[in-house]
Amino acid sequence: MGFTIINASQFTIRLKATIHSSGKLGFTEVTARELGFGDNSFVKFAQDNDDKTILYLINNTSQDDEAFRVCKAGRYFYINTKIMFDSLDVDYKSKTVIFDLVRVKEADGDVYKLNKRTTKKVSKDIEE
Repeated sequence: MGFTIINASQFTIRLKATIHSSGKLGFTEVTARELGFGDNSFVKFAQDNDDKTILYLINNTSQDDEAFRVCKAGRYFYINTKIMFDSLDVDYKSKTVIFDLVRVKEADGDVYKLNKRTTKKVSKDIEE
């Protein structure tokens, strides 16, 4: 009988990104650090050929027509993805859309599957 020990340290960091109501994709500080985002970072997005609802983030790409620039505001990183999510019919205005990033080991390079979670947005109406 053979077995392989699963290294717990591979599963201690939870990588997340959230679509803001502006359509920008924002990253937690831990995620940005783990992905190595800096002043000249670019990413690409890809759709699964069999299921168009499945998205992938390709990190550490060079600047070209297919790449999105990773922007920085203080310690916060985000990508201007409004037009992309609108064209993909992602309802980020009435729902909170969070992606858990899971590294795709079978892929060449720094590729992450974006596992989508959605919840209904909490109304911020204030009662008087």
